[in-house]
Amino acid sequence: MDKENQIIGYVVPIFRGSQEYASGLSDTEEARMKESAGYMARRNLFTSGLEMERTEQTSRKVSMRQSAEHISLSKRIYENEEYHKCMNEDSLMHAPEFVIKPRSHTVWEKQCVRLHCTVSGWPDPRVIWYKNNVTIDPMARPGKYKLQSSYNVHSLQIDRCDFDDTAQYRVSAMNSRGELSTFASVVVKRFKGEVDETLPMPRHGIVSEYGITFETHIVDGFGVSFGREGETMSLGAMVIISPNLARYQPEVQWYRDDVLLQPSKWCQMHWSGDKATLTLTHLNKEDEGLYTLRITTKTKYETYSAYVFVRDADAEVEGAPGAPLDVTCQDANKDYVIVTWKQPAVDGGNSILGYFVDRCEVGTTHWSQCNDTPIKFARFPVTGLVEGRSYTFRVRAVNKSGMSRPSRTSEVVAAMDPADRARMRGTSAPWTGQIIVTEEEPAEGVVPGRPKELEVAEATKNYVVLSWKPPGERGHEGIMYYVEKCVSGTDSWQRVNTEIPVKSPRYALFDLAEGKAYRFRVRCCNSAGVGEPSEATEATTVGDKLDIPSAPGRVVPTRNTATSVVVSWEASRNAKELVGYYIEASIVGSKTFEPCNNKPVKTTRFICHGLVTGESYVFRVKALNAAGLSECSQESEAIEVKAAIASPTPPYGISILECVRDSMVLAWKQPTFIGGADITGYFVDYREVINGVPGKWHEANVKAVSDRAYRVSDLKENRKYQFQVRAANMAGVGIPSLPSETFICEEWTIAVPGPPHDLQVTEVRANTLVLLFKPPVYQGRDPVNGFYIDIKEADAEEEAWRGVNEKAISTNYMKIKILKEGETYVFRVRAQNKAGVGKASEPTEPVLAETKPGTTEIVVDIDDDGVISMNFACSNLTPDSKFVWSKNYKEITDETRITVATSGEKSKAIFNMPAEDDIGIYSCAVTHTNGESSSYTLSAEELRKLLEISHDHKFPIIPLKTELAVELQEKGRVRFWLQAEKISANGKIQYVFNDNTLSQGEKYKMNFNKDTGVIEMIMESLLQEDEGTFTFQLQDGKATNQSSLVLIGEVFKQLQKESEFMCKEWHRKQGPHFVEYLSYEVTPECCVFLKCKVGNIKKETVALWYKDGREVKGDGNLTFTEGVLNLEIAQISKKDAGVYEIVMKDDRGKDTSTLNLTEQGFRDLMNEMFSHIAKSSTALKIQSTEEGIRLYSFVSYYNEALQVTWHHKDSAIAFTDRIKSGVVGEQLWLQITEPTEKDKGKYAIEFHDGKGGLKRTVELAGQAFDDAYAEFQRLKAAAIAERNRARVAGGLPDVVTIQELKALNLTCNISGDPVPEVVWLKNEREIVSDDHYIMKFESGKYASFTITTVNTTDSGKYSILVKNKYGTESADFTISVFSPDSKK
Repeated sequence: MDKENQIIGYVVPIFRGSQEYASGLSDTEEARMKESAGYMARRNLFTSGLEMERTEQTSRKVSMRQSAEHISLSKRIYENEEYHKCMNEDSLMHAPEFVIKPRSHTVWEKQCVRLHCTVSGWPDPRVIWYKNNVTIDPMARPGKYKLQSSYNVHSLQIDRCDFDDTAQYRVSAMNSRGELSTFASVVVKRFKGEVDETLPMPRHGIVSEYGITFETHIVDGFGVSFGREGETMSLGAMVIISPNLARYQPEVQWYRDDVLLQPSKWCQMHWSGDKATLTLTHLNKEDEGLYTLRITTKTKYETYSAYVFVRDADAEVEGAPGAPLDVTCQDANKDYVIVTWKQPAVDGGNSILGYFVDRCEVGTTHWSQCNDTPIKFARFPVTGLVEGRSYTFRVRAVNKSGMSRPSRTSEVVAAMDPADRARMRGTSAPWTGQIIVTEEEPAEGVVPGRPKELEVAEATKNYVVLSWKPPGERGHEGIMYYVEKCVSGTDSWQRVNTEIPVKSPRYALFDLAEGKAYRFRVRCCNSAGVGEPSEATEATTVGDKLDIPSAPGRVVPTRNTATSVVVSWEASRNAKELVGYYIEASIVGSKTFEPCNNKPVKTTRFICHGLVTGESYVFRVKALNAAGLSECSQESEAIEVKAAIASPTPPYGISILECVRDSMVLAWKQPTFIGGADITGYFVDYREVINGVPGKWHEANVKAVSDRAYRVSDLKENRKYQFQVRAANMAGVGIPSLPSETFICEEWTIAVPGPPHDLQVTEVRANTLVLLFKPPVYQGRDPVNGFYIDIKEADAEEEAWRGVNEKAISTNYMKIKILKEGETYVFRVRAQNKAGVGKASEPTEPVLAETKPGTTEIVVDIDDDGVISMNFACSNLTPDSKFVWSKNYKEITDETRITVATSGEKSKAIFNMPAEDDIGIYSCAVTHTNGESSSYTLSAEELRKLLEISHDHKFPIIPLKTELAVELQEKGRVRFWLQAEKISANGKIQYVFNDNTLSQGEKYKMNFNKDTGVIEMIMESLLQEDEGTFTFQLQDGKATNQSSLVLIGEVFKQLQKESEFMCKEWHRKQGPHFVEYLSYEVTPECCVFLKCKVGNIKKETVALWYKDGREVKGDGNLTFTEGVLNLEIAQISKKDAGVYEIVMKDDRGKDTSTLNLTEQGFRDLMNEMFSHIAKSSTALKIQSTEEGIRLYSFVSYYNEALQVTWHHKDSAIAFTDRIKSGVVGEQLWLQITEPTEKDKGKYAIEFHDGKGGLKRTVELAGQAFDDAYAEFQRLKAAAIAERNRARVAGGLPDVVTIQELKALNLTCNISGDPVPEVVWLKNEREIVSDDHYIMKFESGKYASFTITTVNTTDSGKYSILVKNKYGTESADFTISVFSPDSKK
């Protein structure tokens, strides 16, 4: 026998390795031995008294030996009693309990791992180990697994671990009192370059192991099931696998709507060896759908499907709506998430007013309501989340009757940046590639730029959602945003979030006026400031942008089974963001509609189950999207519920392919309607036609033929015959076709070939299609060597046939690329041989050149393991649909080079070992559809490109987000770090310095954050020996990378110096210290403040000011508020120059800050003050005086050290006696005495501040000069007049009180040119000089008034009046005379 080709069956090893072989005794033998030991112990106990009587007669040695034997027997009796106690079920039996549970392990490939546990319980529990819920059989892979049990300690040892051993392991303990299980995980890691080539690669498709072909049958399956929310439902099916191997375990998988289910709190799977069970622990409407059980063996798989319907639970309030469903979270950011849901099918009889969204922080049980008023839109932006925390959400519907039950909670969502979430995704398994995402390192210390791509992502009447992208330049720290709005048509911008900026590039605005148009813009901000606003959006009118979908079109019910009806309908026209459809059914005459589905379906066809057989129903459909539910469609026609399967319609197009003396080969076309089931075969009948009269029909074949061609034998030569064909399916044999034309049975002798047949059109697109055909049965005189394709428009004349190809093709297929979209064509084929071109085939049915909606193409994909596959998806599957893959349009049946895997609506053809033999045209067609098909041409160049990409995926590189960098931390610690774009938790890091591997210790602290991919190494300080090259080497499965940083020379010295400085700074800041050192500030009022900011202070902290070493006493200008110290210098001058120092101290230490305000420091201070003075100056103004013209400017404060320069015609003015400058208070002026024409021009005053300075200018020319000069002349004349007018200079008192009979003499000074006249008055009357009044005016300057003897009549008001030609002036005084007697 050929041993290489011998089929090796499944061989059970001789040694089972169970516990009985390990101990050498069976359980029965052990029990018998214990009973014997008990009997012997009791027998010896009865004879112990006799032996004690003989002890006196024995020697001491014998006595000791007997005493030891007695003790041994007593111990054995005690053990026997304890054994029998254990057999007392009533007192000691208890369920299994894990005293020590197995723990999870992470190991390297090729290592061994042992899981062990300790189990208590009586009777002794039976322990079974499982891998991914499949029983572990040590004999299935001898040497791989070792199971041991000893003294209630049970262990599972896995030798030479490989990646396939990564799984969840379960140990189950069971006895008569119950069963208990516990879990542990094993993760196997692999180094790149250490892959054992002998290990099996991951399986793709079905692999035959052990040489056995398994047959799988799913029997006693679950049917269409109905449940209610809150209930528990179990689905199960018996599975028969032959041959029946006791320890063989198939792969059991459950799907819902073609989505693989995983064990969770909502669903649990169980496999008992011959039955698969799925338990839905708490039904919700999300659980509704098509459930599929898939049993995969080593050679094939079998599936079984049925639909599960979930009805609403009873409402807590009568008339309340059903609970919403499918609550999901989208677009999650740092403080924002969009919650979406689907509306319920049941509204409780009243329209739903809206929905309330609740949230709950993970770790708590408190639900808080997110919206105050109900919203009708099935999408709501939730803001105000706390970054870094996780939340779940639920939704409740409300109508006028009350509130619905809450929906099922959403999946947990974390409030965080999407980029961080991408980096924190699950670990990557071996053979997976990496997606590289690079990001520009942000700049540091800059005001962020404008946000980009601002748009209104969503707008409803309740809210508007804005979205944008962060700016390119944003600073090192994170940025936040301010949102601004303005009413369209205005430019009045209003900040929306005035108090707290948002962190996410999303923002929802509420409380906008419905119907009003707004524009929006966004600003970025960080610690450096607020950036410029983004480009404003277009005007957006507040209102619902998404319309409720229109009602679906015509509803057509079709019989399906005795309790179900297939309902199809026309899709809603122009529906946007369609979620799906709800179907409702009503028994004719009841006027009450009940929902057929509580979970929306997206297709336009649905099987409504649970109907009553024999009843007539009408159906209607509602469409829904986020805006709400549409109006109901029109009711369908009534249909009676009963099963419906029809036989196929007749075939047609019977033609002759070959004719010999006694037989003819017929061909025909498939029926247009196959009756709802696959055609199982065809039956051919024939009859002879004699003189135009047809005879009796005869059966040509008793057994149905599957091909659409058949040779009818036993005919008579030169006789005429007619034929008919019938098609059969599971419903029966259909009616026969119409009789064919009359054919003569005579042997063909023509040299050219007969017609090709079985033409099929596939892959129809707008401009192309593929035509398939079979070669002619009749070859002619010579073999067929080519084919010609003809084409014409369907409605064209016969003369319109034209050739597609000029040269004959040798293949049985051709892709036609000359079609016009929207045109209908027919095709035919002609074969040729050496003799010529033969008869044309029957034409195809008319084909419309169009690309049907939903048409998909084959997509070539290369996964992370480098596996190349062709993928095709079809959304229009029927229950009987199958994916058929072909190469060069011949079905692939040999999986040597191609492995086909189909799941749900998708199928893939996987290249096992891509090579030149795989070059060709690959196509995939889906049966029982409307021609769903596609093809892909694999050329030599395309194969080369795919192999290159595959190689890159097999040997990946870990992408780095940042290269190795160094930074200084607190206390001067040195941090070396890099960030990987994506690295799994199994990644390994090696730290190298100058080719020496570093390890964790006091000097080096290593850390690897698996969530963020940040790898770091921290050193407390840098020493001289640390100068060199640092390298981080990364390895994650097969992927590797490394990054180095060179620190030598000046770079190292500078880093070491900065580290030492930061260390000193840290120690300084442990006590009171300066956060901002001493500096000065000059206010616009030109006050100088010396200020500093301090930190870590307390009540006992003392601040002392010094100038030039001498303490500055507090004078009320010293303030100490909020950690800021100020010292005010009100009017600074040169005496204030010096070295200022402030000392902060308390019991923790002290800190000093010094400010040098001498020489250059003082000059800089004064220049800053001069700059403030210059900025406060007013514009130059022109003023006329009696001396000439004055130019002046006022400043808010003047300092004597201020330097100014006056310019005339851009030249500095040289001051003379005629042109002078000066300062009066805060006025700076320039005086031009006796101005002339030369003094006209532009004047300027320049303030010097040590920088650019400041100039104020004025134009003294033209009318300005003329007006000023005229005013000067006027003032000059007025001044002369004022200077020369008569006046009393002084000397006279206001009141004179004198005693009677005394003499009075008063004198005053008189001025004026010419000399003025002097007149004295008493009581407004002129006084004439006599003996009593003596009046003199001497030297033109001095006037005197004398009363020789004063009496009471002299009392009164006196005046002196002086006058000349320039003016008059008077001075008044009063004389009061009293007598001595009256005074007494």
